[in-house]
Amino acid sequence: MSKYLKSTAMLAALALAAAPAAAEKLGLGRTALPEEIAAWNLDVHPDGSGLPVGSGDAIDGEEIFAQQCAVCHGDFAEGIGNWPKLAGGKDTLDREDPLKTVGSYWPYLSTAFDYIRRSMPYGNAGTLTDDEVYAIVAYILYSNDLVEDDFVLSNESFLEVEMPNADGFFVDDRAETEYSQWSSGEPCMENCKDEEVEVTMRAMVLDVTPQEETDDIVPATEAKAEAVEEVAEEEEAVREEVVEAEFDAALAADGEKVFRKCKACHQVGDGAKNRVGPMLNGIIGHPAGAVDGFKYSNALQDAADGGLVWSEEELAAFLAKPKDYLNGTKMSFAGLRKEEDQAAVIEYLKSFEQ
Repeated sequence: MSKYLKSTAMLAALALAAAPAAAEKLGLGRTALPEEIAAWNLDVHPDGSGLPVGSGDAIDGEEIFAQQCAVCHGDFAEGIGNWPKLAGGKDTLDREDPLKTVGSYWPYLSTAFDYIRRSMPYGNAGTLTDDEVYAIVAYILYSNDLVEDDFVLSNESFLEVEMPNADGFFVDDRAETEYSQWSSGEPCMENCKDEEVEVTMRAMVLDVTPQEETDDIVPATEAKAEAVEEVAEEEEAVREEVVEAEFDAALAADGEKVFRKCKACHQVGDGAKNRVGPMLNGIIGHPAGAVDGFKYSNALQDAADGGLVWSEEELAAFLAKPKDYLNGTKMSFAGLRKEEDQAAVIEYLKSFEQ
């Protein structure tokens, strides 16, 4: 339990014990009622104690998350700007720059529940019902591939969820084992390093480490321009292949009916905009993860960086069962099992240019 939660509980207990004496001495106030103290004492512990009665699943949580949380944390809990990422980061904790999220780093699910219940949504804390908190936490778990979308998170099923990093923490014993090393002797405050500092490597993020341009180094902007040009050439080649293929208007008409299953998240046609999912104009033959203004999941962005292009074959495989095709995708749609439905939707999408 955090120091903050401990102090909150202690203050509540002290207030209850001291109130009668203070009221009698000063002639002010009254003893706090048990229900009043309970309203402040919201601690939820790793063993599940303190959990309120309630329940919610990821399906409901997705809608609540979109309304209450997505403006900062993204539609798929992937984070926006400098706001925290809540999903992703699997198997990154042993890297120099790990991605610490609820799924990859947090050892206790109770921490997520307790914090969301107390502090979220930002600027409007305390307005969520207990059932809404359960649903949001379930959606965050689903976004981290820790539960299925129909898993019902409740005070009864809470401890069934195993957090991947539950065993990744140890007791902080630095006071006993290390403090003596830091406090021995007078600390050095200036000219403490004899060797001259020299920059030997560039940061992975461009334009962070200053360096002088030399004839041996290709400027980052030039290299980036060349890469963009190569991608554009590949994209054009794929598009030419698509244009050459014969368009089946009847099949596209069937695809329009099947596409109704997709309209909740995707738009096509004139004025199409990004919603929960990206708009899909010109998607056939288009590089993955390249729709302007849309925040993709980490898994799809990695696939895009690897050169994934939405050819008819790749798109059909994705539509069949998105989560099997791309581990970590945040697309909650179960998929189109029938090959004729996949083909119809793809033919329908062909009729919408970029």
